[in-house]
Amino acid sequence: MTTITTPLITTSSRSTALHNTPRDGYDACKTDDDDVVDLEIDAYSSSSEDDGDDTSQNNNISQQILSLATPALVSLAIDPLMTIADTAFVGRYSAPNDPYPLAGLGSAAALLVFSFYVFNFLATATAPLVAKARASKDEAGAKLVGGQALTLALVLGTALTLTLLIFREPLLHVMGTGVTGVEADHYGEQFLTVRALAAPAVLICSASNGILRGYLDTKTPTIILLGSNVINLLLDVVLVAQLKMGPQGAGIATTVAEWIAALCFLGVLAGKLPSADGKNIGSNTKPSESGNIVPVFELPKWMDIRPLVVASSAVFLRSIVLQVAMSSAAAMAARSSAESDIITAGASSSVAAHQIALQLWLLCSFLCDALATASQALVADGIGREDAESVRTVSQTVFSWGLALGLSLSAILWVGTESNFLTDFFTADEGTRLELTKLLTIVILAQPLNSFVFAADGVLQGAEEFPYQAKSMALSVLTAFAVFSALEYTPLLGASDGDTLVHVWLGLIALQSMRALTSFVKLIEKQGPIDLLGLGKQAS
Repeated sequence: MTTITTPLITTSSRSTALHNTPRDGYDACKTDDDDVVDLEIDAYSSSSEDDGDDTSQNNNISQQILSLATPALVSLAIDPLMTIADTAFVGRYSAPNDPYPLAGLGSAAALLVFSFYVFNFLATATAPLVAKARASKDEAGAKLVGGQALTLALVLGTALTLTLLIFREPLLHVMGTGVTGVEADHYGEQFLTVRALAAPAVLICSASNGILRGYLDTKTPTIILLGSNVINLLLDVVLVAQLKMGPQGAGIATTVAEWIAALCFLGVLAGKLPSADGKNIGSNTKPSESGNIVPVFELPKWMDIRPLVVASSAVFLRSIVLQVAMSSAAAMAARSSAESDIITAGASSSVAAHQIALQLWLLCSFLCDALATASQALVADGIGREDAESVRTVSQTVFSWGLALGLSLSAILWVGTESNFLTDFFTADEGTRLELTKLLTIVILAQPLNSFVFAADGVLQGAEEFPYQAKSMALSVLTAFAVFSALEYTPLLGASDGDTLVHVWLGLIALQSMRALTSFVKLIEKQGPIDLLGLGKQAS
């Protein structure tokens, strides 16, 4: 059997017994030489298989999706849980009917999410480069890419810290604190000043996660991030609940937890700490070469770092466009009560409600993104083998799981809303609770749409459709702004109701809807890499 290597999945030679054993569909094996999980699709699948074989193959594909998505789900969900914890503690332990601490945290958090997320290419671009080098037995090359990614994380993180500290006042005003009032501005500046110090740590964690994914290790990041969340939670209890330090205490808790996580990642990559399986990174090759992935403290040549920079460009552009939309939504939420008689209180309640709803939205999105991680790997493998039927089957199975996940999330959020658990958990401020109730309905109804969008993202990323996705995101953001403007400024469409916050969220729904539409167009394209409906197959 001919074996191939894809950026995220390594296949290697099997024993004679495996070669002589008829198999179909996906098969997960552990090899003796690299001690990592390999995913292989048998080239012997044929159209003559009966219904029982098809059912078995589909079940096997589902198992492979779950085996990849489950650790990814845990790892992806852990990071937003840290902000969820900060939001909950600040909201619950602020003075009654005082929305300003949460409003300040909300504006600062939106700025930080934008600032950190645009550098997620440190993970998404690093992982395939490391995996490709490692799979080709170029351990030195894999570690060189890893070292470059860590260096880039340190440089960009330091620059980001300085930028956030120097320009914190105008940046916060852009995010709406100039409207929410002096108190909210004060709390936002406190939170941002402390959290800005964690920028290098956050980017180191991102790059390290990409490196470990390149070594097919998803357990180590999960353990490290889980530990950092426990630390953050304990510090929130002490600093926010007990010492009443508000957003500043929440910022200290998160910053300390993120630096501990970054140091743990660096320790594992440098071979000073063991990974989740008790071994050093790279120990499957030569003991003398194991565990020495460290930042490269020298100016690299352009040809050496070019693959890392080029591979990240489309992802960076797409992230920028998305985060501009999300940050603009937060800023508009701050201005949603600017015309009322109680400007600062109303605006602060809107920002606080937007912050809570947005964190729930992002948490659900990260859960859906676990399917994207699984589909990316499996689709890339099928395309690399030129097995169109397998690519189509994987894609269809991923979307089935996505629909189930979206409906489940909607049901969970509905129960939490109807029981008042979510509003009671996050805030005691009546104004914030009133605004939040309106937004939760939108968040609930949007979950099936979100799950489709993220599943489609993974499938198209597996097909390396990054430029198309960047263009799709730009079109989607323009659509969102057009819908918001129409609702906000056209009397016949709702301008008279003055509910800017709801209009902001309907704009976000428009963004996701356009992402879904443009993704679907590419997915069903006859000559496209996926051909989800098999139209090209029928034509031939």
